[in-house]
Amino acid sequence: MVQVSSTGKNPKTSRGRKTRRRILDAAEAEFGEKGFHDGSISGITQRAGVALGTFYTYFDSKEEIFQALVAYMSRRIREWIGERVADATDRMTAERLGIEAYIEFARQHKGIYRIISEAEFVATDAYRDHYEGFARAYRRNLEKAARKGELRPGDYEAWAWALMGIVVFLGMRFVIMDESKSPSEVADIMTDLIANGIK
Repeated sequence: MVQVSSTGKNPKTSRGRKTRRRILDAAEAEFGEKGFHDGSISGITQRAGVALGTFYTYFDSKEEIFQALVAYMSRRIREWIGERVADATDRMTAERLGIEAYIEFARQHKGIYRIISEAEFVATDAYRDHYEGFARAYRRNLEKAARKGELRPGDYEAWAWALMGIVVFLGMRFVIMDESKSPSEVADIMTDLIANGIK
């Protein structure tokens, strides 16, 4: 289960947590469609089907919910990918499954690109946490694979960021611009590139 961000007020009841998630999901739709500046609290509450006062039970401002949304979506995508690579028998299988999972998630949550892009300027700390959190986990996984003899020695920090960049731009191409290739096809192409390079 996805846990909500510590940004904002954390509810103590199950019902409160569900309401807070519903508001965050509505914020994803609002900001994903309209962007931060044109998105509104009233638009979020309408989408969530809650009163304006209910919004302020959980968040103090549009800026606060946007920051919470970035953290919320970051956790959701990491959990989504983590579940799908959990049974991978080796690093290259994990790479393939991870790319496929990312493309699937992004196609279901197309607003993530707009939200994360705007976060660089609107919610800088959450933006950095999003990418740095991914990079730390990626580096650890690469180091673990190297200890098993699955990867050659290298700068795993730089590799983690480079591989993340590949996946982000694959999403731009095969989620935002064109969906003609299936997530599985995209994963096959890029796993071959990662494994074999372009030489």
